[in-house]
Amino acid sequence: MTVREHPSPSHGPRHPGSRIDMAIVHYTAMASAEDAARRLSDPEAQVSCHWLIGADGGIWRLVDEGRRAWHAGLGRWGGVADVNSNSVGIELDHPGTGPFPDAQITALERLLAGIVRRHPLIAPERVLGHSDVAIGRKIDPGPCFPWRRLALAGLSVWPEGAGLSDPAGFHADLDWIGYDWHSAPEARLAAFRMRFRPGHDGPLDAVDAGIARAVAERWPNRSRVTRVDAAAAGA
Repeated sequence: MTVREHPSPSHGPRHPGSRIDMAIVHYTAMASAEDAARRLSDPEAQVSCHWLIGADGGIWRLVDEGRRAWHAGLGRWGGVADVNSNSVGIELDHPGTGPFPDAQITALERLLAGIVRRHPLIAPERVLGHSDVAIGRKIDPGPCFPWRRLALAGLSVWPEGAGLSDPAGFHADLDWIGYDWHSAPEARLAAFRMRFRPGHDGPLDAVDAGIARAVAERWPNRSRVTRVDAAAAGA
């Protein structure tokens, strides 16, 4: 795998006690990979990522994986309130609309496979989108991102054949999966659909609840922290 080195100054030490157990996928929404690389290495912008993948499948390294890149902002997942310290950030050169090029996704699969070998705590359910960890703030990598393809490659999760379930249990299942319980219910539903039911609109229904139940039962959040646990601990 050929890698183009393009160091960014925007990084720092990971928080003491953190562990690299997530990979976060983004899109750049910029004109080109070169423009994105310049932005992600501009010290005044104070944003960065570990890896950038061009539309042609070219791979750029901006921050060493041992360092804390600044890609997820105030992201949260389960009991993790500092996603940047616990994750590897990957930016895809993509405008935010339309399909992702095959060459780019093939490169992403190869890159992710290497990341997981280096950081074996990154289970398939810990490969997440920016929209998963930044509910209501971010929508990338968007509804066109091929999560099912990554799941078939063993690099993400996809609940095949999920049935129907009672919507009353939907948000408890989202807590168990890892979606931030501090966010508004409507924003949580939108983020979940962006990932698992793209393009669907309307009120919460039994299909949403069935998908959430299938994900929660098969891939519960590793930290096992829910809002009930947090309340019991006085958080």
